[in-house]
Amino acid sequence: MENLVNNFQVPDINILMRIVLSIILGFGIGLERELTNKWAGLRTHILVCLGSCLFTILSIYGFSTAISIYPMGDPGRVAAQILTGIGFIGGGTVLRHGSNVYGLTTAASLWMVASIGMACGCGKINLALYVAVISVAILVLIRIFETEVMPKNLKNMKQVKLSIICDIENSKLVENDIYGTFDEIMEFTKKKVEHADEKRLLVAKISMCCKNPIQCIHEKLEDVKHIDSISVQEIYE
Repeated sequence: MENLVNNFQVPDINILMRIVLSIILGFGIGLERELTNKWAGLRTHILVCLGSCLFTILSIYGFSTAISIYPMGDPGRVAAQILTGIGFIGGGTVLRHGSNVYGLTTAASLWMVASIGMACGCGKINLALYVAVISVAILVLIRIFETEVMPKNLKNMKQVKLSIICDIENSKLVENDIYGTFDEIMEFTKKKVEHADEKRLLVAKISMCCKNPIQCIHEKLEDVKHIDSISVQEIYE
């Protein structure tokens, strides 16, 4: 126990600053991902940035004595394997649902956070700060640009099937509201509901430009009256 206490050394202030900075910068980028409801958010980005920083510090200082013992050794290989590990984590955030692929931006942000953590570990404080600020700006500003300047991006063009159940006497009013709410209705059918003669089922196939079409449709129909139930299903072709 005495030997353990004697061998314990508190890292110098320079090392502690690198570690704390990696946590702060990882928090900054992770916060943006968290606010946009991505699966990899605050904790993931902080831990990736901190882990990359620590591995880099170990690569620089932890194996400094190994070179004298093994002259052909390369301590930098520890830091090099960070990218391999990030590849596995980033791959886990990429999901495919039908024809759509999700999580590529989050995977890229994890890759970027790892590089920022490595910069912190190397002591390149200014470089880490600059890149972290630029990364957050890209994530925020490009999203605003896509929303405001490129609303008709073909990447966001989705087709959905909207099913509405309402009273027969109000079905015409609901139909008019649907046509008044959505511009691109590709198909529209009406039929009676089984075992409920007073109800009618309205089915519309809609093409719309929205990253989250199901949420968009529910928001658009929130104030429409005389609707008993709504079902929205995205169509993959």
